[in-house]
Amino acid sequence: MLGIKRLGLLAALVLVGIAPAAAAQAAVQPSQQDTQYLQAMHQVNLFEITAGDLAQQKGQNQGVKDLGARFKTDHTQLDQTVQQTASQLGVQLPAEPTADQQSVLDQLNNASGEEFDRLWVTSELAGHVQAIQATQTEISQGSDQTVVQLAQTALPTLQAHYDALVQLAEQLGIPVPQASGTATPSPGGTTPAPGGTTETPAPGGTTESPAPGGTTTETPAPTQS
Repeated sequence: MLGIKRLGLLAALVLVGIAPAAAAQAAVQPSQQDTQYLQAMHQVNLFEITAGDLAQQKGQNQGVKDLGARFKTDHTQLDQTVQQTASQLGVQLPAEPTADQQSVLDQLNNASGEEFDRLWVTSELAGHVQAIQATQTEISQGSDQTVVQLAQTALPTLQAHYDALVQLAEQLGIPVPQASGTATPSPGGTTPAPGGTTETPAPGGTTESPAPGGTTTETPAPTQS
C-alpha cells in the first residue's frame, strides 16, 4: 500500500510539473495577427522577387530595371528573416503569391515596352502600400516581440521603396495625386492585393495612384526630406 501511495504521489508531482510547462508552451504560440502578418509578408516577398525579375528582363526604362533589381535584393533578404521567424514560431507559410498578386504578374508577363513600365510602377505602388499598411498594423497590434521587431525593421525599407516609386512615377508621367485615407486593415483582413483598391494612412500624408484594371489605390505620400 505504501508503494502504491508513493507512486500516486509521484504521478501527481509529475502532472503538476507538466501543467505549467504545457501552459508555457501554449502561451508562446503566435497570435492570429502575428501569423497573418508573416504569411502576408511572405506572399509580398514572393510577388516582389518575381516582379523584380520581370522588371530587369522586360523594363524599357532604366529606372524600372534598377528598381526591379533593388526590390528583388531587398525582398529576398527580408524573406529570409520572415522564413526564419515563421520556422521558430511554427507558422506555416504559403507556397505562392495570392491569386490577385498572380493576376498582376500575369498582366506584367503579357505587357511590353512603355505599357510594361507603367503597369509595373502602378502595381508596385499598390503592392508597397499594402505592405506598409500591413506592417504598420503589425507594429501597433502584434503581440510577439520577434514579429513586431521584424515589422519595425521592414518598415523603413518598404517606405524607401515607395518613395523611389513615387519619384519614378513622376518621371514617367504616372499621376500620383494627393488624397486622404485613414483605414488600416490587418494583413489577414479583406485588404486587396496589387490591382485592387485600398486606403492606407501614410507616413507624411497620403496620395492616390491608379491601379491596374482602372481602380484607384490610396497610397502613402513620399517622406519629406
